[in-house]
Amino acid sequence: MPKAARPPPFEDSRDYVQSLARGLAVLGAFDRQHVRLSLADIATRTGLSRAAARRLVLTLGHLGYVREVGRAYVLGPRVLELGFGYLGSLNLTELAQPLMEALAREVRQSCSMAVLDGQAIVYVLRVPGPRLMSVSLGVGARLPAYCASMGRVLVAGLDEDARALWLAQCEPHKLTAHTITDKAKLRRVLADVARDGYAYIEQELEPGLCSIAVPVRNADGRVATAVNTSMAWQPDAAKFARKVLLPKLLETAAAIEAQLPARRLAAVGP
Repeated sequence: MPKAARPPPFEDSRDYVQSLARGLAVLGAFDRQHVRLSLADIATRTGLSRAAARRLVLTLGHLGYVREVGRAYVLGPRVLELGFGYLGSLNLTELAQPLMEALAREVRQSCSMAVLDGQAIVYVLRVPGPRLMSVSLGVGARLPAYCASMGRVLVAGLDEDARALWLAQCEPHKLTAHTITDKAKLRRVLADVARDGYAYIEQELEPGLCSIAVPVRNADGRVATAVNTSMAWQPDAAKFARKVLLPKLLETAAAIEAQLPARRLAAVGP
């Protein structure tokens, strides 16, 4: 019996969209070892001509998927949108929810998880506790990253170039008398957060509100998301946060990382 003819490669069919495939190949050229790429690098890694790579990069830049840094390119913030569906398929919030609820019960405070989206953080999980803020926060809520504990953890987790670019684009303004708006000081604070592995905020976002946050890392050790707990200000709030809340937050973050399937969680960028 003669063998059935093998169907032609899908790439040769009328349904194959070559320009889409090439655009995705450009995005796929970036990885941990190739964070910044020149046009020549992109052309080499994708097998495209330099002219074709240039057209694709300009289009992706216009759409927000890549951005120019000097004479090179890095992934842009909109590439996050491509990962949100994947995060959802991992049921990240479902995995983290019971752990965050257990933490909230233990510390008797609200606990949250957020990702970085440009100059803001976006809440992806929220376990409410005592009402401390004048506004109600829920999933999808956005806060300025520069004065939020989770925001500082996420920005501190960026590589040096991405963090410098984020700072250059940041326009901090006073929300309270305690809000840090001096960029030089903010740069030093972010360096401390990167070194210490946590961020503590005291009345910078809203009077009477304090919070402490830690990172949740992916398999490569890069910061992917952040978790925090909030509390009302009191004279020993900072000591309480670091001595009591920080160890419990670190345990919860480690437990979330351990629950992730194959520990594959996309890192977030600015």
